[in-house]
Amino acid sequence: QVQLVESGGGLVQPGGSLRLSCAASGSILSFNSMGWARQAPGKQRELVATITSGGTTNYVDSVKGRFTISRDNAKNTVYLQMNSLKPEDTAVYYCNAFKTWTPRGPANYWGQGTQVTVSS
Repeated sequence: QVQLVESGGGLVQPGGSLRLSCAASGSILSFNSMGWARQAPGKQRELVATITSGGTTNYVDSVKGRFTISRDNAKNTVYLQMNSLKPEDTAVYYCNAFKTWTPRGPANYWGQGTQVTVSS
């Protein structure tokens, strides 16, 4: 059973920074990619950053230049460094892990989420 545990959320002022962490219960190299998604009240969940097992990263336009996703394979942990935070970044942030193949087909795994609130 895959477990993803997020930490690092909180309240921060506009322009501030936070670093989110996602610790996996097993080797993150077993996943084709990992990422971070967010969901604001009344909105759909949005995948904002991904990193493949080979280290290739992708970002949604709204966070490019401000957020950085990284991974530490030895610690089975993925990070999201968030700088220059804006009120519109306020959301619950979820860690995601994706496998292109399992006996039941492609699979997404999700953490329980961590709240990020950007407010003065």
